[in-house]
Amino acid sequence: MNNIFANSENKNQDYIKRFVEKEPDTNPVYSPMAPPESYQPQGVEPVSFDELHPILQLFMNEHKVTQEKINELETTLLEIKREGINKERNKKLGDFFAYLDDKIVMHNLKEERVLFPILHDRMLENGEHSIGLVKETAVDMLENDHIKMMELGTLTFSLMGITSRITDIVSNALLLDTAVEQGLSLVEMLRLHVFREDNVAFPLAHKYLKPEDYDDITIKMKKYFSIQLPEKQVTEKTE
Repeated sequence: MNNIFANSENKNQDYIKRFVEKEPDTNPVYSPMAPPESYQPQGVEPVSFDELHPILQLFMNEHKVTQEKINELETTLLEIKREGINKERNKKLGDFFAYLDDKIVMHNLKEERVLFPILHDRMLENGEHSIGLVKETAVDMLENDHIKMMELGTLTFSLMGITSRITDIVSNALLLDTAVEQGLSLVEMLRLHVFREDNVAFPLAHKYLKPEDYDDITIKMKKYFSIQLPEKQVTEKTE
């Protein structure tokens, strides 16, 4: 391969800078040295909670409870990291994983069954997708998050369980440290996932879903999950 610096004409050129330069009026392009922040989504208009359809408000209210559980898990894991496991902390871990297995799994299922399919279609129709033969949307990323969080949750739970059965002090400490680190990774994944749904997916749903879409979603929420929103609220939002 020719050396790109061999030609004297190229000596003063910054190739990384040239790669990311664009005209002032075009969409921003980020350098590999300064990618956009995960908690600073680009190109999505924020929407206040009161403006959202009751379906989206329901999901966001469930997120508020989940965020409290995430904070409690993080506190417990950091206490274990500093001071070790005890009966009280072990119970708190068990409570969180019970919540994960019950409430979070059900929350994800509701999204995947009734909201995501319609949102995915509307995003494709409006050009909110990747470039390629198989067009992906934010919905694909969120569904992948659902899989990854359950895998990481299972790994953390399993490592914690194995730790309690190891009597060798050094091995126990090493495995416990690994379990805590995986648990903290789960905390960050859950936190980022909730942020993405609240600040990207739901504003896009507010933007693109049609009144008949919300009618369909409401029917399915009742059919599959025995959840029925107040008729007055639904009517006001879908007229």
